[in-house]
Amino acid sequence: MSNEIKIENVVASASLNCRVPLDKLVSHLPGTEYEPEQFPGLVYRMEDPKAAALIFSSGKIVCTGARSPELSRKAIDKVIKGVRSIGVNVTGKVDIKVENIVASARINSELPLNQIAFSLENAEYEPEQFPGLVYRMKSPKVAFLLFGSGKIVCTGGRQIEEVQEAVKKLEKQLREVGAIK
Repeated sequence: MSNEIKIENVVASASLNCRVPLDKLVSHLPGTEYEPEQFPGLVYRMEDPKAAALIFSSGKIVCTGARSPELSRKAIDKVIKGVRSIGVNVTGKVDIKVENIVASARINSELPLNQIAFSLENAEYEPEQFPGLVYRMKSPKVAFLLFGSGKIVCTGGRQIEEVQEAVKKLEKQLREVGAIK
C-alpha cells in the first residue's frame, strides 16, 4: 500500500449560540451568496483558507472543502470574525466539531472486487450500478469505496488518526483474504 493518505475534504460544524442577520451579513462580507427562496443559509466561499461555509440565521455553521481539520477551524474563525464585524455579539468559546473526513489512498496493485465482495462482511458490490465496492467497517466506524485500479476512498472518520487506523486495518483484511500480497 502506498502509505500516503490524502485528505480530500473535511466537514466541520459550529454553533455561535446567537442569531445571525444573514441579509446584513451578505452585504458586508465579500464572497457570500444568500438566496433564501432557494436555500435558507448563506454560502460563504473563501480563498484563504480554501473552503466554503454555510451560515444559518440560527447561528449554526457548516464548513466544507477544507483540506485539514486545522484549515476548517481557520475557516470557521474567519466566519466568526465576519459575523462580529457586523455587530453581532458572539460570546464564549465556539465549539468546532469535525463531522467527517474524506480521504483517499492507493493500494499498489489492482483489487479483485468480486473476490473482496464475497470475502468481507459488510461489503456491497454491484458493478452495473457503481464501479466501486462499498465496504463499511464497524471499528473505526468508516465507509470505504474500493476501486479495481487500487484507489480507495475513506469517509466517516472524525480524526486523522482514525482514518489512518482504518486504512491500516483495511490493508490487513485485504491481505488476510488474499486480495493483495
